[in-house]
Amino acid sequence: MKNLKPIIFLSSFLLVFAGCDKDFEEINTNPYEINEIDLGLLFAGEQRISVSGNWERQNTIVQHFVNPWNGGATKFFNFNFDDRGNGLWGLYTGPAKEFGHILDKINDMPEADQANYVNMKNIVRIWRANVFMNIVDNFGNVPYFDAIKAYSDGALGYGYPKYDDAELIYADLEKEIKEALVALNPNGDFVSADLFYGKNGSVPSNDAVAQVAKWKKVGNSLLLRMGMRYSRVNPSKAESLVKEALNGGVMESNADDVFVIFDGTNYTNSRNGGIVTNNAHYYYAAEPFVNQLKSTNDPRAKYIIARFADPSSPEQDPSPNLNLEEQYGIPIGIDNNQLADTTKYRGNLLLGLDYSQMNTQGAASRLARTYWLTYSQTSLLLAEAAFRGWIPGDAKVFYENAIKADMDRYALYVKDAQARFNIPQTSISQEEQDAYIKHPLVAYNAEKALELINTQYWIVNIFDGEEAWNNFKRSGYPVLQRNTFDNTMFAGDGSFGDGFPRRFSYPTGEETRNQLNYNDAVNVIGKNDNLVRIFWDPK
Repeated sequence: MKNLKPIIFLSSFLLVFAGCDKDFEEINTNPYEINEIDLGLLFAGEQRISVSGNWERQNTIVQHFVNPWNGGATKFFNFNFDDRGNGLWGLYTGPAKEFGHILDKINDMPEADQANYVNMKNIVRIWRANVFMNIVDNFGNVPYFDAIKAYSDGALGYGYPKYDDAELIYADLEKEIKEALVALNPNGDFVSADLFYGKNGSVPSNDAVAQVAKWKKVGNSLLLRMGMRYSRVNPSKAESLVKEALNGGVMESNADDVFVIFDGTNYTNSRNGGIVTNNAHYYYAAEPFVNQLKSTNDPRAKYIIARFADPSSPEQDPSPNLNLEEQYGIPIGIDNNQLADTTKYRGNLLLGLDYSQMNTQGAASRLARTYWLTYSQTSLLLAEAAFRGWIPGDAKVFYENAIKADMDRYALYVKDAQARFNIPQTSISQEEQDAYIKHPLVAYNAEKALELINTQYWIVNIFDGEEAWNNFKRSGYPVLQRNTFDNTMFAGDGSFGDGFPRRFSYPTGEETRNQLNYNDAVNVIGKNDNLVRIFWDPK
C-alpha cells in the first residue's frame, strides 16, 4: 500500500490533466496580449532617441559646456571623473533592439508579404547602422554579431554576446548601408510613420519616390561620415568611400536634414529639458566655446547662449541678456567653490553663478527640434575631402555653404520656441552671414583649411556633442587645452590629443551580466579606461 499511493495519485493527476488538455491553450492565453505591432510606429518611437549623449558627456569633453558642481554624477568629464557609459549602453536595449525586432518581423513574413515592406526594411537597416556606428565610436570593441543574432534566435545561446573587433563591425555596417541603398525601391512602400520623411516629415504624404530619394541621401551621407573616420588610419579607404558616397548622392541642402520636431505637450526635447528641470543653475557654457563666438562676432551666439537674471529660472526671464560682448563662459576645470572668489572670477548670482548659460528660450529650448544628421555637417566633410584632393569641387565653396546653411537653421529653432516664449521670429540675415564669412578668423584660406573647417564642425555640432567629440578625436580641431583637474586621472599619453578622453569605459553592469566576455574585451584593449583609442583614432 505504501508504494501504491503515489501511483494512484499520479494516475488521478494524469486523468484530470488529460480531461483539461483540450482547453489548455485557451486557458493559458492572455486575451489582452498584443499580438500585432505596427512596425512603422515602433520605428518612429525609436527614431526620437536614436543617438546617445547628453550635455554633460561629449559636449563637456569638447568644451562646449560645463557643470562646475563637482559632486556625484555631475563629475563626469567636467572634473576628469571616469564615466562608465551606463546611459550610453542603453542604445542596445532601446533602438538597436527594437530595430532588430522590426527586421525579424519582416524577415519572418512570407516572401510575397515582404515585398510590401521593402523600404521599411532598408530604411531600418540604414538607421540601425547609424546607431551601431555611434555605439562603436563611444566604446570601441562591443557586442555586435552575436547581439544581432540574439534578436533573431530568441537570445538562445546569445544571451551573453561576445565583443567584436570595432573595425570588423565598421566593415559590416558599411555593407549594411550599401546593400540597403541598392534595395530601396521608389516603387515600393511609403513608410508613413517615418518621423523624418513620413506623413509628418518633410516629404508629401504617400510619396515613396521622394521618401526613398531622401533616405538614399541619408545613407550616402552616413557613408561619407564613415569614410572620413578613416582619414588618419587608412587614407586610401577614406578617399574611396568618400568618392562612392558623393557619387551616390549626399545631402544637398537643409531640406534634406534629419530632425525630429516636438509638440511641446506629449513630447519635448528631453536633452535640453535636463538643463532646465534638474537645478538649472548648475549648467553653463564653457569658456573656450564662448570665446570662439565672441572673437568672431558669430551671429549664432544669441540663439545658443544667454545670461539670465536668475540662473535657477532661465525660462522665466522676460528679457535675457543676449549681448555677445557681455557673455562669459566658465573656465575648464574650475569648480563652483573656486568660482565664488570674485578676485579671480565673476562670482555668484543668487543660487548660481554670474556666467552665460545655454539659451533655453532659443536653440536650447525644450521645444527645439533635435537634428540627427544635417547638410551643414555633410558640406563641411565635403570641404575637407575636397581640400585633400579626394573629390572634385572647391573646398571654399563647400565650407561657406555649410556655414550659411547652419545659420539658416536658427530661424527654425526660434519658430519651435515661440509656442512657449514671447520672442519675435528672427533669422540671420544675408549681410550677417557674409560679414561672418569674411571675418579674418573665419575666412577660408588653404594654409589653415583643416583647422578652419573642423572648428566650424565643432560649432555646427553644438547640439550634437557626440559628433563634435568624434570629429575632434579624428581631426584634432579645434585646438583646446585639456582639463587638468585631478591631473592623475587623465595624465595624458604624450601623443595626439594629449590627455583627452578617447572612449567611454564599459558600463558596470557588463561586469556582472556578461562577465566572461567583458573580461575578454578588457584584456584585448589592455586596460579599461578612457584613454584607450578607437581603431580609427591611432596615436
